[in-house]
Amino acid sequence: MTKIVKIGIIGSGGIAGSHANAYLAMDDVQIVAVTDVVPGKAQEFINKFGIKGAQAFEDHKQMLELDIDGVSICTPNIAHHITSIDALQAGKNVLVEKPLSVTLDQGIEMVQVAKQTGKILTVGFQPRYDLNMQTVTNIVKSGQLGDVYYVEVGGGRRRGMPDGTFINKALAGAGAMVDIGTYSLDLALNALGHPKPLTVSAYTSNHFGTNPKYHPQADKFEVEDFGVAMIRLEGGIILNFKISWAMHMDTLGPTLFLGKDAGLKLTVSGSGPWSGAWDGGLESINMFHDIDGQHTETAIPIQNHGINIFDAKVRDFVVAVKEGKPAPIPGEEILYNQAILDGIFRSSEIGKEVDIHIPII
Repeated sequence: MTKIVKIGIIGSGGIAGSHANAYLAMDDVQIVAVTDVVPGKAQEFINKFGIKGAQAFEDHKQMLELDIDGVSICTPNIAHHITSIDALQAGKNVLVEKPLSVTLDQGIEMVQVAKQTGKILTVGFQPRYDLNMQTVTNIVKSGQLGDVYYVEVGGGRRRGMPDGTFINKALAGAGAMVDIGTYSLDLALNALGHPKPLTVSAYTSNHFGTNPKYHPQADKFEVEDFGVAMIRLEGGIILNFKISWAMHMDTLGPTLFLGKDAGLKLTVSGSGPWSGAWDGGLESINMFHDIDGQHTETAIPIQNHGINIFDAKVRDFVVAVKEGKPAPIPGEEILYNQAILDGIFRSSEIGKEVDIHIPII
């Protein structure tokens, strides 16, 4: 008999709908409950998606008393920490949307509790399931580039600033860096094999978001819409990270991996003012290398795979829960991402380079 994986969803905002749709398409999954702190919102969500038999809650702790195998955490960023901790301690496996947490200390505690409880803590970085991103990762890890000494990653939208909870610092914790920047950091760190970050020198600003000429909620805009950072990684690798929600420019340039034997250049797909940042699609992959002393450029074919990378992420979580496998994208890996973000905001605030310290867990 096929084991049915029982799932609860904490938070019923926009991203929760993508989780619900993914689960509802699986024959071996049952969504048994949805929680939202706003009265009536969880039930509205259940009705909207036709989730038969699911219970609605306003308190996630009450939901966690149910017989549930795993939870999707789709709350505003500020609540990722406490809801994940409570779920893990209640014996539930956790898929938490990115970012892992708002602060580094919160992320460290989440990873520690996952280790103590033996439960899964996986983080929602669906671009890892894109076959073209996997190609990039495989090329870098294969050694074809030789020792990589410099990576330039990130992207910029000419005009792509969200609103609502995304621009409220108390709820989101930060802006463009954690919304779209985290994807670029994960692309680089995952391909490099997660070298430990050592120092960060950074700058952030919000010239566009706080200007009513460019944002209708300028008076409520509390986060950064632009940031750049130079990160020193162990192994002598320099990571140049840049991200923007808005700017007077068409692009912040491609992603580059420079190795001693070859280089890799990536451009993102999409067009229009909301495009230009890495969050799941590549337009081109080109390798620059020498053959018999001749400068050579090789185009790596882009795979039009048709995979729904979000659904693949959710499915991987279900399989891990069902078969007792490790977390597909473990919190330990994403701590490096979180540590860099923490360093960026500390450095930007004081205007100079800061050290990064990550405890052994």
